[in-house]
Amino acid sequence: MKPRPEPAGGTMAKLTLVSHHLCPYVQRAAIALAEKAVPFERVWIDLADKPDWFKAISPLGKVPLLRVAHSDRQETVLFESSVICEYLEETQGGCQLHPADPLQRAQHRAWMEFGSAILSDVWGLETARDPALYDAKRQAIAGKLASIDAVLGEGPFFAGARFSLVDAVFAPIFRYFEVFDAIRDTGVFAGLAKVQAWRAALAERPSVREAVADYAERLRAFLVRHDAYLLQSVA
Repeated sequence: MKPRPEPAGGTMAKLTLVSHHLCPYVQRAAIALAEKAVPFERVWIDLADKPDWFKAISPLGKVPLLRVAHSDRQETVLFESSVICEYLEETQGGCQLHPADPLQRAQHRAWMEFGSAILSDVWGLETARDPALYDAKRQAIAGKLASIDAVLGEGPFFAGARFSLVDAVFAPIFRYFEVFDAIRDTGVFAGLAKVQAWRAALAERPSVREAVADYAERLRAFLVRHDAYLLQSVA
């Protein structure tokens, strides 16, 4: 891995992560920052009532944003979690979260995209109001998890002993099911011993636990607001 460039002027840029409490993409950026022990500030917004300053700097109206304040008082705003994580890996010290080998690094990036595809199914699962859509999304998630179970090694993390950005992507996915399966067993991890062990290891990681506060309560409230079938099925 080539040495990381020194920041202009020899001082570290001030980093601010613009966040929403339940956004899994925010969580992956927060996890990456914590794993690399990078100092940063956190600003929380309500996506249902976006402040004007946020709308002015977020091209897609989404979180996360990483505000990079330079020593000359100029600011650069990064959007999209994968871009933010790659920027952190290329510019910040601390542990390396990508493999040094280009081919392995490309494979990790592909599995990160795979994780984003699972998140799309998770959104469908948690907002489904009828059993047919709920079950379709549940089966889609189970199938994707089976695909990654087939490529996992001995663990405890995706790439073995070293935590990587793939872990930062999948930790928020697994965290959803701490809440979902406490309500009703979704069955998405059935027969997937390696994924279950990986999930357990990530659940104990401080960077994962501290990525968001009051998670279970907030997610349950979200399910209530969306009249989720997941809750209806056990009413």
